Amino acid sequence: MISGVKKSLCTLLACITVLSVMLVPAPPKASAASDVTVNLSAEKQVIRGFGGINLPAWIGDLTAAQRETAFGNGPNQLGFSVLRIYVDENKNNWYREVETAKSAIAHGAIVFASPWNPPSDMTETFNHDGDTSAKRLKYDKYAAYAQHLNDFVTYMKNNGVDLYAISVQNEPDYAHTWTWWTPAEMLNFMKNNAGSINCRVIAPESFSYLKNMSDPILNDSQALANMDILGAHTYGTSFNNFPYPLFKQKGAGKELWMTEVYYPNSDNNSANRWPEALDVAYHMHNAMVEADFQAYVWWYIRRQYGPMIEDGTISKRGDSMAQFSKFIRPGYVRVDATKNPNTNVYTSAYKGDNKAVIVAINKGTSAVSQKFVLQNGTASGVSTWITDASRKVASGASIPVSNGSFTAQLPAQSVTTFVASLGSGSGTGTGTTYEAETGTALTNAAAETANSGYSGSGYVNFNGSTDAAIQWNSVYCAVAGSKNVKFRYALDTGTRNLDVYVNGTRVISNTAFAATGGWSTWGETTVQVPMDAGINTVKVVTTGTEGPNMDSITVSAQ
Repeated sequence: MISGVKKSLCTLLACITVLSVMLVPAPPKASAASDVTVNLSAEKQVIRGFGGINLPAWIGDLTAAQRETAFGNGPNQLGFSVLRIYVDENKNNWYREVETAKSAIAHGAIVFASPWNPPSDMTETFNHDGDTSAKRLKYDKYAAYAQHLNDFVTYMKNNGVDLYAISVQNEPDYAHTWTWWTPAEMLNFMKNNAGSINCRVIAPESFSYLKNMSDPILNDSQALANMDILGAHTYGTSFNNFPYPLFKQKGAGKELWMTEVYYPNSDNNSANRWPEALDVAYHMHNAMVEADFQAYVWWYIRRQYGPMIEDGTISKRGDSMAQFSKFIRPGYVRVDATKNPNTNVYTSAYKGDNKAVIVAINKGTSAVSQKFVLQNGTASGVSTWITDASRKVASGASIPVSNGSFTAQLPAQSVTTFVASLGSGSGTGTGTTYEAETGTALTNAAAETANSGYSGSGYVNFNGSTDAAIQWNSVYCAVAGSKNVKFRYALDTGTRNLDVYVNGTRVISNTAFAATGGWSTWGETTVQVPMDAGINTVKVVTTGTEGPNMDSITVSAQ
């Protein structure tokens, strides 16, 4: 059975490779030489993380050492913060996913799952463009299939893995060896069955970000209400088709993830070819800047064309990914930056944990002297990390910041990440901060001053209660639309989940708050939520037995 699956997979990958050659992404037009201006107040999407899939049913599980390499964030580690796992149609095989998923969560990563097929008794064959052996979910089994997904969520939870989300179907529009779904069938399930799934729901995971699969969901209020994350694969998708105006228009409060890709090919032993591996960083740049994706998920974590090769060492493709994954942590927010300041130079910028992170890619064959200007934030210097033909993720020289700017050499065919510690008050822009202990309504929670490091007059302790809550009653927005809400909180160990309500409507379920390392160690996580013009209420409710200490929220325009 496994060898048959591998054979099918190889056929699929070959087809996709041909497709990617036919649809080579067109590079954005180069601008005239200019500075990179980073506006720390101009916030874009919240970043959930970077990662890949582990699929032990097909190629074997990651070893304990490989899990450390994938999800640890020390030297010679990838710093992945997202793991995708496989929902086997056979429940007897679900145990295979547990150990790596538990390790990922222990390192602070989030885990989501995708199915390829429902159980065999729920499917039937039909004629798909002449293929009479094509498979689909029986129309009278939609409710049973939703329960099957619920069973997987429960199984993983009972084995120590709280899934962040679960998908309805992997690549429903490219299902030559798995289960087909038409856009109408996907819409039907999302309207009438997805609401019964006890987890965030991802749909539709089109193989090439084909909007005909997701447009119907966005255009139907009930289906949209039941979709938490719009997931897409980007095989063969040109960069010109990365933007999604309809999602911008209708997707407030929803997340947008790129849930599978390999790029630029799946050639055997291609992972260490340079500068080909630099194209991975270029693809990630466009995924962040042009598509506004919040997560970027590679296909196999360990493969001869992946971020980790078969012996468990990090490849040059992995080094390119690590320039994003090691420094842009979950909850960071992308901010506006000049995206193409010079020919062959591409930049993006992010902020979080009172840091600014700039990733600069030089695809040219000559070094470039590039000036960077920080707006609405202060820093005294930046540390540098360089990947090129001879360096992996190597620490470079620190560069001083003078009058809000610095100049750096970008080596030929390289990716460089700059990390700056921001001065007090940097990057707050037009955001407004609301303390947790004043102007709020508390349920099973109390204001305290026992731990240090809080702002204002104290913080709120949830008192270890289920359904404890804080409601901010006077959150003002001049203009309706999607807003970034940044929570400042402290959490000793583990991960806690909270529901977020705006004006009485739950807009986010079980958003994860990762450990900060202590009850006096304050960190930040940011969510995007829709708000009305004028006065809004924002409420957070614990979904477990204990919430983090909550200091404040800062609300700003997206």
